[in-house]
Amino acid sequence: MTSVVQSVDHVALLPGYLAAGTAVLVLLVDLLLARPRATVAAAVVGATATALGAALVGAGGDRGTFCVTDGCSWVADDRAGLVGAVFALLTLGVLALSGPLLRGGRMPVGEFCFLLACSMTGGVVLGAAGDLITLIVALETLTLPLYVLVGLRRGSLAGAEAAVTFFVVSVVATTVTLLGAALLYAVTGRLHLRPLGTALTDGADLLDLPLTTVAVTLVVLGLAFKVAAVPFHAWAPATYDGAPVPVAAYLSTASKLGGVVALLAVVGYALPATVTGPVLALLAALTMTVGNLVALRQRRMVRLLAWSSVAQAGYILAPLGALALAAGRTADARATAYAAAVAYAVFFVVLELAAFAGVVALRPPGADGGTIEQYRGVARRHRFAGAAFGLALVGLAGLPPGLAGLFAKVTVVRSLTAGGSGWLALVVAVNAVVGLAYYLRVAATVYAAPTGPAPAHQSSRSVITVLATATAVAVVLGLAPQLLFDLV
Repeated sequence: MTSVVQSVDHVALLPGYLAAGTAVLVLLVDLLLARPRATVAAAVVGATATALGAALVGAGGDRGTFCVTDGCSWVADDRAGLVGAVFALLTLGVLALSGPLLRGGRMPVGEFCFLLACSMTGGVVLGAAGDLITLIVALETLTLPLYVLVGLRRGSLAGAEAAVTFFVVSVVATTVTLLGAALLYAVTGRLHLRPLGTALTDGADLLDLPLTTVAVTLVVLGLAFKVAAVPFHAWAPATYDGAPVPVAAYLSTASKLGGVVALLAVVGYALPATVTGPVLALLAALTMTVGNLVALRQRRMVRLLAWSSVAQAGYILAPLGALALAAGRTADARATAYAAAVAYAVFFVVLELAAFAGVVALRPPGADGGTIEQYRGVARRHRFAGAAFGLALVGLAGLPPGLAGLFAKVTVVRSLTAGGSGWLALVVAVNAVVGLAYYLRVAATVYAAPTGPAPAHQSSRSVITVLATATAVAVVLGLAPQLLFDLV
């Protein structure tokens, strides 16, 4: 009987250690010191260390640990470093946006920071996941704390209802994903992503099995929940609107990014393109169309951003479908599709964080997102916040001067045409035009003449810092998008 000796690469695991250590540090500081500022400071220090650790390990070359003959469960490469750093930076941004809410006393500071650090840990592990089990566990570690964060605000019935909605739909989606993964293991006997893809590609008889098609479809549909894609999209507006605005910002950015990373991993390495390509292309077309059409009717700001993020999920899924459909094409077509998926996700995360930071800055401390009409003329009273919010909306629409959003949509269309999905490129173009209607309507409302006096309030410095940083990053990426593509 032979034994398998595994070596553990602690350097490769450093980002995961730092992320998990942040959660433990926050818990201990809150328990021993019971000072909200010290708790927040511990979370900020831990998230900063995680971002630096992920970036350094990712830049140090490919490393793997927990390896067996046919693959590694943890793969620390440049993609894992980028994902880990982005999740840590998003955590820092949400902590800064949450300053007014935490100071108001309606959110327990210790529990909030601990849950946010736990969710960040899931995101960091997700970027390095090399097998289906690690991938699904990391995705659930990212998502589970969010159920509590959505309903954590004291005395909020809307938050409790939003948390229950999110929990029920998420459980169904997770069950679907696990069933698909179990069926894939039954078909191939593999769990590691690359060997699983090799087994399905080389075994032509396996692709002919109805069980394989069902398994792949279930995995894709289950993971599509994380990006709020059709048919698992209805939870997003209710959950975003009922949650505190900073938590909604984290849901709209980090949670969606987690779904993109998971889908990119299984589509790029594990699942057969003949099945995933048509499924993802159909999901992309339906998601962007439904999101844009329903967003046209919204009257509340956070609900409009929620439905627009559903539409943006369709744009993210489109290059993933092209990545699968381009499997038999040139390597350049696949590389273009891969770069478009990652780049659009990063562009979207930056612009969406800026949009939610604008909502927090333009509303009284601790208030919800309010109605769109309540933003009439706010840019005349808060010039910088209004201008940054307008730039984020224009960027999401894909218009100048929001060049980041413009380059993102151009990149998606280019990847679709290179991958032979011209019809999907046409759907993207039409939906981009439809999206202009509600983005420009909100931007015009922000700069319209106010109908009456509005209560003045002073925006928090931390919120303005996030808004300025996100806007600056969006401007830099718009002016020099090649910087992002070099990282990808």
